[in-house]
Amino acid sequence: MNYRKLGKSGLQVSELSFGSWLNFAKLGSNDSMEKCMKYAYENGVNFFDNAEGYVYGKSEELMGKILQKMKWSRDTYLVSSKVFFGTGGKLPNQTGLSRKHVFEACHGALKRLKVDYLDLYYCHRPDVNTPIEETVWTMNQLALQGKILYWGTSEWSAKQITEAHTIASKLNLLAPTMEQPQYNMFHRERFEKEYQKLYSDFGMGTTIWSPLASGVLTGKYIDGVPKNSRLGLKGLEWLKESALGDAGKLDKVKKLFALAVKLDIPLSNLAFAWCLKNPNVSTVIVGATKLEQLKDNLKSLEKMDFLTDEVMKEIEKILSNKPKIATA
Repeated sequence: MNYRKLGKSGLQVSELSFGSWLNFAKLGSNDSMEKCMKYAYENGVNFFDNAEGYVYGKSEELMGKILQKMKWSRDTYLVSSKVFFGTGGKLPNQTGLSRKHVFEACHGALKRLKVDYLDLYYCHRPDVNTPIEETVWTMNQLALQGKILYWGTSEWSAKQITEAHTIASKLNLLAPTMEQPQYNMFHRERFEKEYQKLYSDFGMGTTIWSPLASGVLTGKYIDGVPKNSRLGLKGLEWLKESALGDAGKLDKVKKLFALAVKLDIPLSNLAFAWCLKNPNVSTVIVGATKLEQLKDNLKSLEKMDFLTDEVMKEIEKILSNKPKIATA
């Protein structure tokens, strides 16, 4: 396992990390998740990602039980939570980024994850009903109390992140260290174009999600949607539409699959390695539901050398979606 600094901070994160969403307490069994976390840790993964909104807090509860059982030294792993969506409550102040909800959500996450502090704490989405200044102040207070070490954002616009940094600088408060955006071969515009000045001006780190585009970049949907797959689950029709709605996407996947065959590596490994080729990626979050799947994903690190400049050009030719970045 290799490690990268989380942006300009001194924190080192494993290039591949392990995250939960549908794999914890929904798609995967408790036993499977324990095996996955144990294998990930034993193979150098040091960052475990979670959120209050994942399965209404049950995901954090399960991860907390596993962390408690493993008894790993606290200085050997990082754990995160995210605040915004709440754990199912719909009353005022049970969601969003107000001082009240952020404060209470942090304490709830600590209790569920069974830890004394969160290494990383994210604002899971921007909150148009709460001034960014209020959220920055609250995150700074939580850090001063020793309940969080670093805070960041997830799916915020560059303008909103810049505002948070401006407020933090003006008031001498802790600024966001990292952003957790979606990034993969089919979702590039924000990460590669909109966020460019965030990397250069603020040294933002990134913990990217959906490197396989909801499984599309494994190639398993080329001939249809398997019933037991994520995109075949009832209630996730929106995810299926988002992942497969573009008619030309599967044609590109077929060409990428053929390239992976020529290179003699799995398409999923190609997709993970492609993300890691971007120097602004701090870590790529893996969301495996089965141990064998996790093992295959971790092998991506061994395939980095396969992505030569020539191969990268071939991938760009297939994708034909490289964002146009204006140069001064």
